[in-house]
Amino acid sequence: MRDDLNQLMQPVYDFLGCQTPQAWLNAAQENLELLMQDHANCEKKAAGTAMNLMFRYSFFTDLQVKLAQLVREEMLHYEQVLEFMAKRGQQWKAVSAGRYASELRKEIRTYEPEALVDVLIIGAFVEARSCERFAALSPIVDEELGKYYRYLLKSESRHFEDYLALAKDVATTAKMKNPEEEIENRIEHIQEVEKNLILMPDSVFRFHSGTPV
Repeated sequence: MRDDLNQLMQPVYDFLGCQTPQAWLNAAQENLELLMQDHANCEKKAAGTAMNLMFRYSFFTDLQVKLAQLVREEMLHYEQVLEFMAKRGQQWKAVSAGRYASELRKEIRTYEPEALVDVLIIGAFVEARSCERFAALSPIVDEELGKYYRYLLKSESRHFEDYLALAKDVATTAKMKNPEEEIENRIEHIQEVEKNLILMPDSVFRFHSGTPV
């Protein structure tokens, strides 16, 4: 089981610039209700992001199919987390967003098709980080929740690869100059930004927050 998990996770670890600090995992164990609430929000936001891209970039046919699949899966996960919360007697509460997504969005260029490429690469990092955190959390939470996180990380690992494939397709279809080099350069840049968000001190605990202070 552990070997299968390591094999599944290796591409995720290779893609990300760092793994989750132990301090964040310690905080997660102490704030499971908040973690689940923000996790639910993340699933809903992920579905909303994919839906918005479908409407904004309706002329990319391949994008439509992949994003439609993502919307269905993210909304299913949202429903599942809400059911988990209800089963545990946890009420849904509004939770403010952390810095993670807004800081990553600052890296999106303002012209097309580069803007879309950046959005898709950022989507890949968000999904990869979610996957990495599910893997790190699964052995330290209760068995029922750990089993669910192991189930989720399989789809999240596929989502990150889907976003990367879409970014490469867009760059090629739009006939960007040196599309492979362009993608690699943006991955390296956004990887560094994402790594800093995870490792830098963060006063707000959320599913994608940085090192707790």
